Amino acid sequence: MTELQSWVAPTYNGLADLLTATAVDAWDAWDAPSLCETWLVRNVIAHVTMPARLTPAQFGAEMAAARGDFTVLSDTVATRDAALPTADLLDQLRSPVLHAWQPPGGGGTGALSHAVIHSLDVTIALDRPAVAPAAAVTTVLDLLTAADGSWFGVALTDVRLEATDSDWSWGSGQLVRADGGRLVSLLSGRTLPDGRTIPRG
Repeated sequence: MTELQSWVAPTYNGLADLLTATAVDAWDAWDAPSLCETWLVRNVIAHVTMPARLTPAQFGAEMAAARGDFTVLSDTVATRDAALPTADLLDQLRSPVLHAWQPPGGGGTGALSHAVIHSLDVTIALDRPAVAPAAAVTTVLDLLTAADGSWFGVALTDVRLEATDSDWSWGSGQLVRADGGRLVSLLSGRTLPDGRTIPRG
């Protein structure tokens, strides 16, 4: 197992632990808005746990039904499977199948990025600490900036990023300061709860 892949399991297990703990809260975290536009927390969890739930044949059938459009497939599955019992979704977050999964052509890099970015979609929206290991967050920051924002189409020309919880920094120009997790979300095209965003390129 690569170092990148080794950070996937603690990220998803931490997310499961967080959502289990929120069951004692006075509000329902599962139905809170996430940082993913139009998705609630339960939609995000239904999305990331697809690999633990769908066989390759089932995934192929879903893709055929979506006429090859992965965005359509994702929205369809996230909407439908968000209605599954939360206990089932929690079990799937803790599944070794999910922890070993890699997106087609994405390898460990894709698996880690998917886990970290979507975990932050939940934790930041719920105003909870990040569940991904700090080294995993920093690695994803490096991956996103190495791609110069192209993964999510954000414009990084004349932008300097500085993490407030580590010595990580990148670029030059207009200063954007936030903790590492929030910087990952900004680089992933998300809008933070305080309204901050990085414009699209």
